[in-house]
Amino acid sequence: MLSEFAFVGVLIVFASLLPIAGLGFAWLVRPKKPNPIKKSTYECGLETIGGTWVQFRAQYYIFALMFVVFDVEAVFLLPWAVAYDQLPAYALIEAVIFIAILALALVYAWRKDALRWS
Repeated sequence: MLSEFAFVGVLIVFASLLPIAGLGFAWLVRPKKPNPIKKSTYECGLETIGGTWVQFRAQYYIFALMFVVFDVEAVFLLPWAVAYDQLPAYALIEAVIFIAILALALVYAWRKDALRWS
């Protein structure tokens, strides 16, 4: 029984060592010439004016997350739309439920003023 799990153990060890070896190799061969220009804050090629740690309102992040969520869920609907002819009837019901959940989430975000950009 132990030999059956030996493959899993070897796989875990290999999966752990492979990224560590890759990062270690990249650390060894990287150029190491630090200077003040490389350590300075870079903003579109312009010199920074004022503090570089500016706090943004959380509303911007919520708006961006809402966009990403709806964009990813639209991507989930694409394979369904492409294979619409070959799908059984319950697939249509599942897609309608999926779109209804999206609509409810949009109404919820709208009522909470998460989509207001002001």
